[in-house]
Amino acid sequence: MPPATDDAHAHHRSEAAQPAGDLPADHPPREPLSPITDADRAAAFPEHLHGHEMHGDTIRSFVRIDRLEAFPGDHGSGQAWEADAWIGGDTDRLWLKASGERSAGRTHAADLDVLYGRSISPWWDFVAGARQSFRPGPSQTFAAVGIQGLAPYMFEVSAMAYAGEGGQVIGELELEYELLLTNRLILQPVVELALARRDDPARGIGSGLTKAEAGLRLRYEFTRKFAPYIGVVHERAYGDTRGLREATGVEPDDTKIVIGLRTWF
Repeated sequence: MPPATDDAHAHHRSEAAQPAGDLPADHPPREPLSPITDADRAAAFPEHLHGHEMHGDTIRSFVRIDRLEAFPGDHGSGQAWEADAWIGGDTDRLWLKASGERSAGRTHAADLDVLYGRSISPWWDFVAGARQSFRPGPSQTFAAVGIQGLAPYMFEVSAMAYAGEGGQVIGELELEYELLLTNRLILQPVVELALARRDDPARGIGSGLTKAEAGLRLRYEFTRKFAPYIGVVHERAYGDTRGLREATGVEPDDTKIVIGLRTWF
């Protein structure tokens, strides 16, 4: 008789732990695996999937209208736009960027950037090229260089420097974040800063910090490619730029309600 302290069901567990027919751990397998052949590799990795191993040589394209919006003004309604597009692979791309603003039937700002982009990390691109500035003032061409990408905590960052005639250098910094309130409702704060090295009265620009703009837009994505939004944008001029605006009768500070659409394809 086993001692009273022994588990009466221990032998059942022992039998369950080693099913009938199992071999000892050191016993060779009943049917040894055959060596892997080229035919096995071809079956596991079909030819039509080889292009998905790496997209570096695949030419793709993307177009995004980030902001296409309208707003009321003291002298009539206004419109603003910001769009970008690229074509290329994962490492090298050609970028086109356009932005501008109209008010009371007149275009007050219009820029077009043509840039070569080179990936320098999984999250950052180095870009260089040219900007054609159509407004304000006379049309002017700038050399452009900068970085763009995704910073920690999912902040989208664009930092650009533009060098023009007469030693003028303009810097632009844009920070953008997307806060998902639901899967379709997204709150997007944006902060933009602009600086200039020299005064440029013809373009309404003074040296130093020229302006700061903060926007808050709430969009609803009916689909990923169709997202109307409503928001508020505040712009404030600083330093010599503020003085130039006041001298020409332009308000140095402006707050507006915007209604717009974001789409891509």
